[in-house]
Amino acid sequence: MRLLLLNPNTNAAMTERVLSAAWRLAPPGMELQATTARFGAEVIASRAGYAIAGHAALDAYAASGKDCDAILLACFGDPGLAALREIAHCPVVGMAEAACFQAAHGKRRFSIITGGARWPAMLREYVQTLGLGSQLASVRALAADGAGIMADPAAAQAAILHAAKAAGIEDGAEAIVLGGAAMAGMVNGLATQIAIPVIDGLSAAMLAASYAAQTAAAGLIALEPTATHGLSPALAGLLAKGSAKP
Repeated sequence: MRLLLLNPNTNAAMTERVLSAAWRLAPPGMELQATTARFGAEVIASRAGYAIAGHAALDAYAASGKDCDAILLACFGDPGLAALREIAHCPVVGMAEAACFQAAHGKRRFSIITGGARWPAMLREYVQTLGLGSQLASVRALAADGAGIMADPAAAQAAILHAAKAAGIEDGAEAIVLGGAAMAGMVNGLATQIAIPVIDGLSAAMLAASYAAQTAAAGLIALEPTATHGLSPALAGLLAKGSAKP
C-alpha cells in the first residue's frame, strides 16, 4: 500500500515531522511519500488560511497523487477533505475526522487540545458537521501555534498535559484528541500521565487510511468535467477530465 501524506500548509519542516512520525507507525508493507503545499500559509491558523489550504491541497494532489493507494490529509482541520474526495482516484482520510470518530467511539465525550487561538471555534463547527457535536466536551487552545509547538516541543508537551488534565476534570472529557500535525508522535509522552485515553490524530488517520485502501473506492464521489481558469495545469487537467467512480 502506498500512502501519500499531504500537508496543505507550506511548512516543509512540518511535513518532515509528520513523515518521520508516520514511519514509526507504519505497518509492514506500507510505503510512505509526502508532499507540501506549493502555496498558502506556513501555519494554518485562521479561516483565510484554511480556505487557501483547501485549494492548495487539491493542487498538491494534482501534482503528486497519481501513484498512491490512499491519501492522508495531514492537517488537523481537514481543509479540502470533501473536495479531495471528489477529485481523487483513491480514498482520502483526514486527521480530524479520523481522530474525532475514534475518540467518540462508545459514546464517549472528548476534548480536543489544539494550537492557535482561532482554532477552537473552527473545530467546534467542524465537529458539528461530523455529527459529533453532542459528544464534544471542549476545545482547549494552547498559546503556541503549530510552528511554536515544533520550536519548543518540551514546553508544548507540558502545556498539552496541563490542558488535557483540565479537560478531564473540568469539562468531563472521557478521551483527549491531540489536534495538530505538529503534535504527531507526542502521545507516547502523555498517555501514561493522563487517566483517560489520548488519541494522536496521525495514528488514527493512518489506521483509517489502511482500512480505506483495502475497501478501494468505497465512498468516493464522482465529479463532472469542469472548465476552469488560472489554475495550475495539473489541477486544471484533472478538473477538465472529471472522474467516474462507483
